[in-house]
Amino acid sequence: MQTKHLFSLVALIGAILLSACGPGSDSGPANTVAATVNGKKIMVAEVERLIQQQTQGKQAQLSSHALAQARLSVLENLIQREVLFQRAEQEKLLPTDEEITNALNKQKQDSGMTDEEFARQLKEQNMTMEALREESKKDIAISKLQDKYAGKITISDREVEDYYTASKQEFILGRGVELADIVVDPQDNGLQDDAKTEAEAKQKIDGIYQQLKTVGTERFGDVALAKSEDQSRIKGGDVGFASEDDLKRNNFPPALITRLFAMQPGEYTEPVQFNGRWYIFKLKRKQLEVENRTLESPGVRQQITLELTDQRKQILNAALLTVAMSEAKVVNNLASEILNNPSNLGLRPAGPEPSKAAGSPTASPASSTSPAIDQRTPAKAGSPTKAASPGK
Repeated sequence: MQTKHLFSLVALIGAILLSACGPGSDSGPANTVAATVNGKKIMVAEVERLIQQQTQGKQAQLSSHALAQARLSVLENLIQREVLFQRAEQEKLLPTDEEITNALNKQKQDSGMTDEEFARQLKEQNMTMEALREESKKDIAISKLQDKYAGKITISDREVEDYYTASKQEFILGRGVELADIVVDPQDNGLQDDAKTEAEAKQKIDGIYQQLKTVGTERFGDVALAKSEDQSRIKGGDVGFASEDDLKRNNFPPALITRLFAMQPGEYTEPVQFNGRWYIFKLKRKQLEVENRTLESPGVRQQITLELTDQRKQILNAALLTVAMSEAKVVNNLASEILNNPSNLGLRPAGPEPSKAAGSPTASPASSTSPAIDQRTPAKAGSPTKAASPGK
């Protein structure tokens, strides 16, 4: 079971970076060119807007050092994203208008927002549909580029067998349960029918519980898709298999664990609150004894093949990015400006470190909220906001 889905904060699938230049920050003119990739400009406004999103508008509270680090990290991701997009363009892998439209329609559906709500978010973020389509175009093109090379991957039976021999412990299936969930989070998640306070969350989860009593357990997935505030809703609430140890590690209350093992498949729990959220769990399957799965057990060979393929994709994507970067002409004006003006780190005048003020955050977005380059997951469009990521 991928238990991370149980407790991840609700995020709209893939969210998209704001290429449409919004208002600049007080650190420099918005029309300043931060970098160029083969002559294509990346503006300071793009960098600042992403940092504003990541810090939820509190970038002024960052120290000069943290802000400079965040700018360099964000800009590097924007550069890599642009390099990969241009490579996809050279290899004639740009999506059609229909593909872009279909992707945006799916994103709206996955987000649970109505057309009106989606349009309102665009307006609130000062983003046009044209800009959103352009970024979706980049996302799809980069994904196509990576898929082109990933399509050459083959995994032999010998590799599968060797992996199993070296990793037999991974295939011991402990006592556990397979679950689906419906989640209500009192945070503002930007979803349709979103609970934004503790009182609203309690009222909503109680309403969902009563609805399940009316429609029956067979409709659990439909209710999850319509009402849940976790990304597991996209799969009808399915979160997979969790061992008893997995449940304990994820802070399931002991009474809830006991309840799950006492239930019969198809039954669901009453609302339960922990980890700051409300849950209703449906038991799909339970396993009371430890099972040592072999290569011939259902799904084991497929699981290993997917894992090996995923590992190889990461290596291919890293190699692709390295080659594309080496072939591109990149000029990083922001980095040069920092080198030339170390006293003020490039854009913001030196001054008292805000991080030293009482109550001010000290964490750097570059280490906590800036977009890391995940070589497995392609950038996908979603809500009008996004952390830039150049590839899978």
